[in-house]
Order: sequence, then structure tokens, then C-alpha cells
Amino acid sequence: MSNEEGSVLLASSEAVVGWLRKTSFWPLTMGLACCAIEMISYGGPRHDAARWGHEVFRASPRQADLMIVSGRLSQKMAPVVRQLYDQMPNPKWVISMGACASSGGIFNNYAIVQGCDHVVPVDYYLPGCPPNPDQLIDAIFKLRADIQHHPLMGNIERKHEADEAAALVATPTHEMKGLMR
Repeated sequence: MSNEEGSVLLASSEAVVGWLRKTSFWPLTMGLACCAIEMISYGGPRHDAARWGHEVFRASPRQADLMIVSGRLSQKMAPVVRQLYDQMPNPKWVISMGACASSGGIFNNYAIVQGCDHVVPVDYYLPGCPPNPDQLIDAIFKLRADIQHHPLMGNIERKHEADEAAALVATPTHEMKGLMR
């Protein structure tokens, strides 16, 4: 591209697509529990997700590229969350929002999945009960920095499969040292 002075701007196609991806997330409309209220306020006028191109919360997983698991994930809801994740097109990302989604929170029982990373591969974890929208904004900005350099072609499918396989065989959060269980 050139302007009136005749200067030229050069960029790779991966850089251009990476910039487009980072500036336009389409999160999936999905709230599981109380953290969903904080996720909803992220799209409201006070925190205004539209400033960064994230205002389009999609109701269809086939049009979304970001899943925010907000709240406690029950054993009954886990297959539904996995199905929604599988229906999302690649590339896709997951943020685990809140203590319950990340490690089961205070619900250490048979009915709650002890970390949504047992069901879907998670890119970022948000601590807190509930985490505030500012933390969600911070996590999304960190995710934006990571995906700007995400590969465009080539072995991208194998990369996604390897990432998911590694995440699903990782040490569960409730077995990690340092958690108060």
C-alpha cells in the first residue's frame, strides 16, 4: 500500500491476519453461575468491551472464537460445554473465569468438575470469587498479545491437536501443590 508521498508499507499475511484476530474477538454467550454477571458487565457501558472490538457476544458457537467458562461447571453441564467447544471453528481460545471454573472453588464434591481444564483446554485462568471485569480485560489483553503471532497456515491443525492433547493430560489443578485443599 502506498500513500501520497509514495512510501510503501510491507507486512506478511500472517501479521495482518494476526492483527485482525487480536482486534476482533467474538466471545461465546455462555454463563454458568455467578461469575457470568461479571462477564456481562464487561460488555456493559462502564467497562465497554466495544472499545477493543469485543462487543459481539455470539449466541452460536459456530460464530465464536473465545469461550469464557464463567462459574462452576457441573458434571451434567461438562458434556455440553465440550460440545460447544467442539462446534467452535479454529482457531479458538478459552478463558477460565473464577475459582469455581479454575479449580472447583469451595465446591469440593462429586457434582462439580474440579477445574474446567478437565473438559476443555484453557489458555488463561482468572482467579477470584468472583473476578472483576478488570481482571477479564487484563486476561483478554494477554490473550491478544499471544494470538497476534498465531500461525496462519501449514501445521496449524496439528498444533491445535497437540495443544489440546497436552492440556487434557496435564496435572489437574486440585493435585497441584500450593492449593489449599
